[in-house]
Amino acid sequence: MTEKKANLDNFINQSSDFDAKNPPQPELIDDCVHCGFCLSSCPSYRVIGKEMDSPRGRIDLMDGINQGKADLDKATVQHFDTCLGCLACVSTCPSDVQYDKLIAATRPQVERNYSRNPLDILYRKLIFSLFPYPNRLRPFLVPLFLYQQLGLQNLIRQSGLLKKISPRLNAMESILPKITTESFQDNLPEVIPAQGKKRYRVGVILGCVQRLFFSPVNEATVRVLTANGCEVVIPKSQGCCSALPAHQGQETQAQTLAKQMIDSFANTEVDAVIINAAGCGHTLKEYGDILADDPEYQDQAKEFANKVKDVQEFLAEVGLTADLSPVQHDFLDVVYQDACHLLHGQQISLQPRQLLKQIPGVKLHEPVDAALCCGSAGVYNMLQPKIAEELGNQKVNNLLNTGAKMIVSANPGCSLQIKKHLRQQEKDMPMLHPMELLDYSIRGLKLADINYD
Repeated sequence: MTEKKANLDNFINQSSDFDAKNPPQPELIDDCVHCGFCLSSCPSYRVIGKEMDSPRGRIDLMDGINQGKADLDKATVQHFDTCLGCLACVSTCPSDVQYDKLIAATRPQVERNYSRNPLDILYRKLIFSLFPYPNRLRPFLVPLFLYQQLGLQNLIRQSGLLKKISPRLNAMESILPKITTESFQDNLPEVIPAQGKKRYRVGVILGCVQRLFFSPVNEATVRVLTANGCEVVIPKSQGCCSALPAHQGQETQAQTLAKQMIDSFANTEVDAVIINAAGCGHTLKEYGDILADDPEYQDQAKEFANKVKDVQEFLAEVGLTADLSPVQHDFLDVVYQDACHLLHGQQISLQPRQLLKQIPGVKLHEPVDAALCCGSAGVYNMLQPKIAEELGNQKVNNLLNTGAKMIVSANPGCSLQIKKHLRQQEKDMPMLHPMELLDYSIRGLKLADINYD
């Protein structure tokens, strides 16, 4: 009998509320020496201030439930739910505690073994039945488009009525971006040739939120890749990367979506699979873990994950070959916003800055507390709006205090969260994805001539 199997049997014998399917492993739990280095880096602990809402507190709860000394009930689940999954604690921990694996194992246990209240179930079902499926979500854009165009959005927001009725629905509405005609279109062909000499053949993942609400980012990404010698392949059969359900413990749904994504890129013979959204990229690189127990897909999942590259990571690695022009007649003050799943999840920090600094005239500013989560965290700002609200305010204040004139962000969730808090503070500060700024530079366009809000 293996040690892992013995541990699982031990859980069952001690009547743990966790089931035997991949509970948080004792050997990973035991790595935590309770030094407390994680506390200052943990956004939920900084807002709530309670030990059980810190990484080491949650690890204690996992251990207690494993041993049958604590129950998986409302009191314990709320502490797991307050975790943003930002992974800042993983970057900070001097003992290399793999909290990412521990929380990833715990969340499916919660969803399988804890009964949420009916309203919570309904709200989560709404999110996970719509957001990971662009074709389902797109028809809802029609009434939302009218809602904005007829001025109803301004009335609802000014009244504050929705916040009184449902803080969660209010949180969802508050990050709703502007719906445009581009949201209803899929303009990118399946294969786009490289400009000049072909250096690489790459696949591009369009995403869900990115595809509907940030289609100009996808178009800019493709133009930057082709301008730098990449033939781009965009399989029409691709869907959601599974990030949203995976981050919230919706294990079966995440596995199904991951397999569909792998299948969509089968036989494309690409050198790399490119993603321009931080949260999606982190999940795509975790396919080997997500499908580790699937005998049919486990090898394909590892192979696929090894090909995944964030677009900034990829371009920094292969180098830019296209000429870059200034995007402003004088210098441009830019602050780069680190997305947690790039910085902590993928350890990508220098590459975006290196690319931005290659644009003539760009002056890069650094915010204080750059590693602190903005509060978006996938759908966290819709599930835990009160905590997300405080984190969003802190993030925007830190960005504004740099004196920069533009924010550059590489994750759609972060962008929605930051735009919301800029609006609430009545600050008119433009925000672009790094690929949009590079695209303008490659095409020789000036920001003054573009409506890039």
